[in-house]
Amino acid sequence: VQLMESGGGLVQAGESLRLSCLASGVTDFSDYVMAWFRQAPGKEREFVAAINDIGSTLTTGDSMEGRFIISRDNAKNTLYLQMNRLEPKDTAVYYCAANDEKRASLAPTAYDFWGQGTRVTVSS
Repeated sequence: VQLMESGGGLVQAGESLRLSCLASGVTDFSDYVMAWFRQAPGKEREFVAAINDIGSTLTTGDSMEGRFIISRDNAKNTLYLQMNRLEPKDTAVYYCAANDEKRASLAPTAYDFWGQGTRVTVSS
């Protein structure tokens, strides 16, 4: 399984971005639970959101909830993260991840496959 993120960039606070993650090397994309994580400079990798095969989502209820929306298009083998009202604290490298355990998790160790990441920088 190969994952490739895209859509990152430099934006101003209050603007929006949509990240995409294209999966290849999969027979059936819907077999995989997908997730977004992020890692800011000098910090540990942080869970953002996860989504299972039928679109049920897992979030943490923190400041990202209500601003970030995870979704997937199984026909396109693609995972999305819509990020609205971005803040400077959202600056990080965003990674998509996948597991075939049929169970969404907040823990990075639960995911077997990772993309290379896409950088998001939010200026104030």
